[in-house]
Amino acid sequence: MASLTLEHVDKVYPNGHAAARDLNLAVRHGELLVLVGPSGSGKSTILRLIAGLERPTSGRILIDDEDITDVPPERRDLAMVFQSYALYPHKTVRENLAFGLQVRRVAAAQIHERVQRVAATLGIESFLDRKPAQLSGGQRQRVALGRAIVREPKAFLLDEPLSNLDPSLRVDTRTELALLHRRLGATMVHVTHDQEEAMTLGTRVAVMRDGRLEQVGTPLEIFQRPGNVFVATFFGSPAMNVWRCRWTRTATGMRLTCPGLTFDLEGTRNLRLDQEEVLVGVRPHDISLAPRGDAEAVGRVDIVEPLGATTILHIRIDGASERAVRVVGPANGGPNVDGEVGIRIRRDRVYLFDERTGVAVTQS
Repeated sequence: MASLTLEHVDKVYPNGHAAARDLNLAVRHGELLVLVGPSGSGKSTILRLIAGLERPTSGRILIDDEDITDVPPERRDLAMVFQSYALYPHKTVRENLAFGLQVRRVAAAQIHERVQRVAATLGIESFLDRKPAQLSGGQRQRVALGRAIVREPKAFLLDEPLSNLDPSLRVDTRTELALLHRRLGATMVHVTHDQEEAMTLGTRVAVMRDGRLEQVGTPLEIFQRPGNVFVATFFGSPAMNVWRCRWTRTATGMRLTCPGLTFDLEGTRNLRLDQEEVLVGVRPHDISLAPRGDAEAVGRVDIVEPLGATTILHIRIDGASERAVRVVGPANGGPNVDGEVGIRIRRDRVYLFDERTGVAVTQS
């Protein structure tokens, strides 16, 4: 399997839209790198640039340290799986799997061996003689993956291959894809806008916005140490609460005065803060309900969202004009709409971001 490298890649279309801006990215041998971000962030464009379906405005693309920027797609030996299954409807599953090898004039015996092996790996042996119309969406997606795998390419490029599946099937297929990557040890670049899919699939995750890489790291690094407000709020469900707060030094740290809420943070004397205000982020799971006497803030419940194992509460804090605070509460016995509740914040789970740039604040 190959490594993939993008060096200072720009992609600017004739209308001036920049889908990639000075992008530097290295995909290691055998890893599953997930490109994630909102619609229009440039994820699919990056995949198409790697595949050779589009040419960068500037910069280089390398496979195993070989510059392939000007190499046509058919000579890059990369397999791409699209959002649509793109199967030949008149061919059986067996014929769909074999077609790419036949075009490359692979020997018939080798084609048969590869098709059988891949079909066994993906669990599609029992419908090799069926047509795509006779398959479920999940089965068709496995066939599309199998058609890419049977070629034994240098790397796989997956462009939102799970987005057409219903939720339960999507989770099952996501698990199968993760197991498949582990078995093959293949280099894969997977594009999605679903942060949960990125967290559960990726060896590493590359977060994109407006054609730029915001942060690259393991799923836990991205979640636990977000580099800026965008990454912090994009990852995690429900999204992180973010408040604009004033801060002052204390003998042991700092005091944060937020809308309807004031609390102290210890051990923060060496933080680099140049403004009078700072953005404070707290995930809903790190805010707990508390009796009025022990609470750091009191408010009323605007919305209750039962999710089965937990409940999301939207709490309007007294004295705060900003949006309601999201809190993950218990599944049963929680407050009702318009009920008064108190909240407390876990001090070791508070994130601070520069008020102007949104970049995470670090120790000096």
